[in-house]
Amino acid sequence: MTAYDIGIDWFLAQLKPNSAQIAERGLIQQGFRTFLPVEEGTKRVRGKFVSALRPLFPGYIFVAFNPGAGHWRAINATNGITRLVSFGNTPTPVPRPIVSQLMLRCDASGKLLPPDSLKPGDLVRLSAGPFADFVAEVETIEPDRRVWVLMEMMGGHTRVAVAPEHLRLV
Repeated sequence: MTAYDIGIDWFLAQLKPNSAQIAERGLIQQGFRTFLPVEEGTKRVRGKFVSALRPLFPGYIFVAFNPGAGHWRAINATNGITRLVSFGNTPTPVPRPIVSQLMLRCDASGKLLPPDSLKPGDLVRLSAGPFADFVAEVETIEPDRRVWVLMEMMGGHTRVAVAPEHLRLV
């Protein structure tokens, strides 16, 4: 996303299951701007840990348009879209500060960037590796940006080194 995208109205469209890429491609082909924030996550597949990008808000995609233009009704007919989120007969915009802050925390492709403001004592959730979804406490941050966290396991604390891009503030 670019800086000029921050000042426009963004709306939420509900996606059909597993249709994020289909819907995004269809919306872009129709001339709509989209924003699909993703984060790197780990899941277990056939006994192995596999890293993959997953939507930050599963089931939803942000779409920018001018509601007064009227051509937004085509969004509901786009492959992969269930409906625009609305209250009443017109779509409801997402508050601009929410979308702009979210965009500032993502790179140009929509991937969530690691937090810059980690400090000892912060509670974080691991997003990748065998300890994905575990909550830990930041112990120290090395000059090479490696982060040491303390995880509670089996009645004790275990110290683990984690890359900052695999941590999310709780």
